[in-house]
Amino acid sequence: MAASETILSVKDLRVRFRTLDGAVEAVKGINIHVKSGETVAVVGESGSGKSQTMMAAMSLLASNGEASGAVDYRGRNLLALSKSELNKVRGRKISMIFQEPMTSLDPLYSIGNQLIEPIRRHRGLNAAEAREEALKLLRLVQIPDPERRMKSYPHEMSGGQRQRVMIAMALANDPDILIADEPTTALDVTIQAQILMLLAELQRKLGMAIVFITHDLGIVRRFADRVYVMRYGEVVEEGEAEAIFANPQHAYTKMLLAAEPTGTKAPPPPNAPVLLEGRNVEVTFKIGGGFLAGEPLLLRAVDRISIRLKRNQTIGIVGESGSGKSTLGRALLRLLPSDGVIRLGDRDISSADRQAMRPLRRELQLVFQDPFGSLSPRMTIGQVITEGLLVHEPALSGKQRDQRAVEALREVGLDPNARNRYPHEFSGGQRQRIAIARAMILKPKVVVLDEPTSALDRSVQKQIVELLRKLQADHELSYLFISHDLAVVRAMADYIIVMKQGKIVEEGPTEAIFSDPQAAYTQTLMNAAIDVTRFRLSA
Repeated sequence: MAASETILSVKDLRVRFRTLDGAVEAVKGINIHVKSGETVAVVGESGSGKSQTMMAAMSLLASNGEASGAVDYRGRNLLALSKSELNKVRGRKISMIFQEPMTSLDPLYSIGNQLIEPIRRHRGLNAAEAREEALKLLRLVQIPDPERRMKSYPHEMSGGQRQRVMIAMALANDPDILIADEPTTALDVTIQAQILMLLAELQRKLGMAIVFITHDLGIVRRFADRVYVMRYGEVVEEGEAEAIFANPQHAYTKMLLAAEPTGTKAPPPPNAPVLLEGRNVEVTFKIGGGFLAGEPLLLRAVDRISIRLKRNQTIGIVGESGSGKSTLGRALLRLLPSDGVIRLGDRDISSADRQAMRPLRRELQLVFQDPFGSLSPRMTIGQVITEGLLVHEPALSGKQRDQRAVEALREVGLDPNARNRYPHEFSGGQRQRIAIARAMILKPKVVVLDEPTSALDRSVQKQIVELLRKLQADHELSYLFISHDLAVVRAMADYIIVMKQGKIVEEGPTEAIFSDPQAAYTQTLMNAAIDVTRFRLSA
């Protein structure tokens, strides 16, 4: 097969969504082609139409979406195929790694079953053969203890681990074309470059083409052969990757290349009161077990951690996927059972039940890592954002709640006129901003931000960092900022806790941690961040 053969051709593709506010044109007549064995990057900010382009190509648009034009795969227009004909292509010839793994994995099936089923369906292997292939895939994407993880369910895995499972599923049937929609968004810095190099290695081995969708233009420099830059549903620049990086022509492309969160956070005054405190906090999970399975395995996700969060302080919690940082945040909010002491101001909430915690929820808010999974698909975003007001400010009229929604949407950089639309009509980054607006509308004292910028492009990350700083200054908010993105943590936090396997391995002021890390693990994280940067910037 000639390497120059075009195997996928998108011609005059248009994607529209029917909404209560009229038709929204997400993709406006674009043309993209993919050759066998090459990597094509489609980059742009959230809402640029890059994901909807590939969703349309796979006929996976939401029910209110429609596509026109042609998507030609080896001489067949995918937009004209029946569902049964499409199913012979989707998941076998063309596979996709979705941006939000939690909504793509079935919560009722174990990871092993979700890998084994498509292998058996498409490759005709027996159960034992399919199980062995599934184990190989988990090892390939560096899931620790794959034999045990075969029995795990999606909610028992971290965000990064779920993303790696999605990559394994996409590779299960040796696809001709792999569409990777933000495949490293949820991954920590120590494995981002490894995953990219893994995909490149698999591409050389299998000869597959890769369509790489990302908001981070820098990450594709060494990975992509050609680049399409999208904005507002149109391709504004295209060309060979080296040419795009060496001499970008469009102002928008130049902005994407230059975007990076900057600035530092000053610490709170020494006499600032402690708003949230945890002493010797422990969280233990039982995995497996039962009448026939024997004793369950006990996993201590958080191991005797103590933390003190002051008013107007931001503590950054960093560590690899599975280190326990998100579990710690939820335990401190009393969303998970835990041992140890947890205090909110002068109140001991260690043993507070659901009813006792309800009036305190206004003071303690959480922005989830996966915004789509936390937003009800049956509610408009206006209803989503104001839902908490019904509980905590029931005296407000409908008009007053609507005005608060307008103000909250403006604060996070979204058009208030979009408040009658539904979550699926927004990009991943826009949904994350909706989730932030929902938390901030109640004016809480403490906010746990669990990877709040992981789905956002760099330019929007800068805006969100600035927004969070402003809200903090205006209302003396305290943040627990959980992230694997060290650049964002450095810009947001004045104090850092480094976690590994449920324990704190190092903590201290942000600049001290970055300039002179003491623990070997912290040094590994910092070096990995440098390596990813080199991976992005090296020619």
